[in-house]
Amino acid sequence: MTTERLDKVTAIHGNAAQSATIIWLHGLGADGHDFESLVPFLQLPNTLNCKFIFPHAPIRPVTANNGMQMRAWFDLDNLQEFEKNTLEGLEETQQQLLDIIEEEIAAGILAKRIALVGFSQGGTMALLTGLSYPQKLAGIMGLSTFLPASHPKLTLQQSKDTPIFIAHGNTDYVLPFHYGKDTYQQLLTEGFTNIAWHEYPMSHDVCQAEIKDISAWLQNVLK
Repeated sequence: MTTERLDKVTAIHGNAAQSATIIWLHGLGADGHDFESLVPFLQLPNTLNCKFIFPHAPIRPVTANNGMQMRAWFDLDNLQEFEKNTLEGLEETQQQLLDIIEEEIAAGILAKRIALVGFSQGGTMALLTGLSYPQKLAGIMGLSTFLPASHPKLTLQQSKDTPIFIAHGNTDYVLPFHYGKDTYQQLLTEGFTNIAWHEYPMSHDVCQAEIKDISAWLQNVLK
């Protein structure tokens, strides 16, 4: 099946040829520029030689926002009970993200040197895409995110020990804290064994302590 390629923003960090890739997915209504400015604050060493890719989600009508057109990885029809969303559009978007991963591998980057990061709805996509990919990735990060109850079960044995970073703010009013904790517990139940859980005193956002932990985790999985 041919899918339309996602537009994206890229940034190179390093002092030599690229040897790693970090694909970072924004949240609902934002775009690929949303986390671009975060790169310098991660203070990653130049020796990591990584490329950041910030894809723009497709523009689509979002049912829960009265059909308003906005960037969304998939449709949301329930902003009160996120786990009950039907995920319309997820499979097509997932294929577009898989195409980005395949492009990086075709360019000579090993799967084990590719990390997938996502915030909010982007975190849902990062988890569902990364943990169903047939090769083991360097790691997958879900920030202030959720796993829908109807998500496909993640049964690939090669990904069971993939490093996973789950973080959530304990005063999040957009995606209440329990969604992050539930996501962590669901992944444990599904047999994933290498999960780091982080809780921060923040709302639906990122904070300085979290940025520091993200940096340390990325350096560890891409070392």
